[in-house]
Amino acid sequence: MNATDHMLHRLKELNEIGIALSQQRDINSLLETILVAAKRITNADAGTLYLHDAEQRVLRFEILRNDKLKTVMGGTSGVAITFPAIRLYDDEGNPNHNNVASHSALSRETVNIPDAYTAQGYDFSGTKKFDGATGYRSQSFLTVPMLDHEDQVIGVLQLINAQDRENGEIVPFSNDDQQLLESLASQAAIALSNRRLIAQLEELFEAFVNMINTAIDDKSPYTSGHCTRVPVLTMMLAEAVNRTDQGPLKDFTLTDKDRRELKLAGLLHDCGKITTPVHVVDKATKLETIFDRIHLVDAKFEVLKRDAEIAMLREIAADAGSAETAHQAYAARIEQLNQDREFLRHCNIGGEAMSDEAQQRLRQIATYQWCDTEGKMANFLSDNELDNFSIRAGTLTAEERQIINHHIDITIKMLDSLPWPVQLKNVTEYAGGHHERMDGKGYPRGLTREQMSVQARMMGIADIFEALTAKDRPYKKGKTLTESLTILGKFKLGGHIDPDLFDVFVREKVYLDYGKQFLSPEQVDEVDLSKIPGFEAAA
Repeated sequence: MNATDHMLHRLKELNEIGIALSQQRDINSLLETILVAAKRITNADAGTLYLHDAEQRVLRFEILRNDKLKTVMGGTSGVAITFPAIRLYDDEGNPNHNNVASHSALSRETVNIPDAYTAQGYDFSGTKKFDGATGYRSQSFLTVPMLDHEDQVIGVLQLINAQDRENGEIVPFSNDDQQLLESLASQAAIALSNRRLIAQLEELFEAFVNMINTAIDDKSPYTSGHCTRVPVLTMMLAEAVNRTDQGPLKDFTLTDKDRRELKLAGLLHDCGKITTPVHVVDKATKLETIFDRIHLVDAKFEVLKRDAEIAMLREIAADAGSAETAHQAYAARIEQLNQDREFLRHCNIGGEAMSDEAQQRLRQIATYQWCDTEGKMANFLSDNELDNFSIRAGTLTAEERQIINHHIDITIKMLDSLPWPVQLKNVTEYAGGHHERMDGKGYPRGLTREQMSVQARMMGIADIFEALTAKDRPYKKGKTLTESLTILGKFKLGGHIDPDLFDVFVREKVYLDYGKQFLSPEQVDEVDLSKIPGFEAAA
């Protein structure tokens, strides 16, 4: 191969390296690719890539390779580099031009040294000490600064011992080597800067998402942590589906891109709650608004008791009957009022379901008459109080439930307003579908299973299971694993959740992994899977 063909080959190789650098996503792999490419294009035996730490004003060893010594350190090797960083300035603030790498960074110039042992103006005592300890002979050095798009030094490439391509002897780095390495260093610096910028933007965006979730959770101590736990559980289920080798979902796979997209969707699934009124989110009892109005009902009972006592005393004073009979009637009335008061207190707590008998008794109590604050006779319970007491499950009225449900409309509206890049284009669909049902009876869009992605269906299961087991809700205690899986199994049979995902959730024991991480010990009970509705163990 003549000189011209050889140079064309090296230029082609440089171009291929540039393409490879632009495609590399992981920073450690990128740094390794840069150094390995630099060694290959110059046929160097060894090399080091330093990164500039502007805050500490040092060059830190990032990647080190030495073929003769079979040394591989830093990068993806997993072997830490223990050499101390190279200081750019001494304690008095004077620049360190004695070291070749620091001089190259400070002067922003390439340094090409044919033989370190005869070079003047640089301190190679550390190099000679290394050679003495290892038997290596460090001879030719080529050191190039890496400048980013803002013309700032972000690192230094240093190659050692160029090898003749014909006989393998150590030779000085040629002018062609220097020009090629300078070109590679420029490409590498741009690739590294871009990768760092992308990573910083991703970190900034995720931090911003976490900030929103912190604001949402901080609004209510009762739901604190929900925005954190749901994405964790979603990813647990996603990884379980990814590794399953049986059933309809055995071909489902996740890439790193898929994982990031789903994680972000999980973190943002309730971002619309930032607009939900706190008094609705925090409603611990049926009569609670800004405060629990059960105490006002208690006060009305005291008025009824007072009225009963006055009636008894008037009857005795009028000699309208026996005093003993009046006292007995009074005692019976007080006992009845006490029982009614305890009944209303129990109704106020909320629960899984309110029976028809309880509803009938509630309506009867509501018709008791009392003298209100305006001196008029009125029903004992106002229409609003009766509506709240009559809530069959939970603590929210239909209107309040609609307010809560509206958060998903706001979530979708907020996420739809963002200019998502193509690799995150599904975030809105994943996050916006966690309240949909497989039978089309969910909200806000009434989607069916076939209209939803697997990821959105995953999030639906995660959101329900987290809510069932959560021990920080104002209106209930956290359920055990058995209780929660029983309800989830009924949801499967009722067309609420995805049946295939439920099977993976149980079979892969996602519930148990989550329980050990987030639930109280008393919630993590022994689950008899044969008694879980809708679950059939694989054959």
